[in-house]
Amino acid sequence: MDKNTQAVSDDLGQLADDARALMEATADVAGDKVAEARKRLAAALEGGKEMCGRVREKAEYGAKVADAAVHEHPYAAIGVAFGIGAVIGFLATRRNGN
Repeated sequence: MDKNTQAVSDDLGQLADDARALMEATADVAGDKVAEARKRLAAALEGGKEMCGRVREKAEYGAKVADAAVHEHPYAAIGVAFGIGAVIGFLATRRNGN
């Protein structure tokens, strides 16, 4: 994982930990509104955990597919990378020239 991905993952983990701590702190508080808020928070945490798992699975699958494609067609991959680099270089020099 790169630094940005790791930072986001750490932040989400801290947010989940804080939410769990809040749920534990309000466990003995009575009231319909608090109970409803705790239910919504628990559901949001579970949904976030499931979504994070799906995103991770899709990212891993995408990386495997890209790796396989590069191994099957290395020269095409080099050509595509060169072409994209050339376009970006052209646009960057054009932008700085004006």
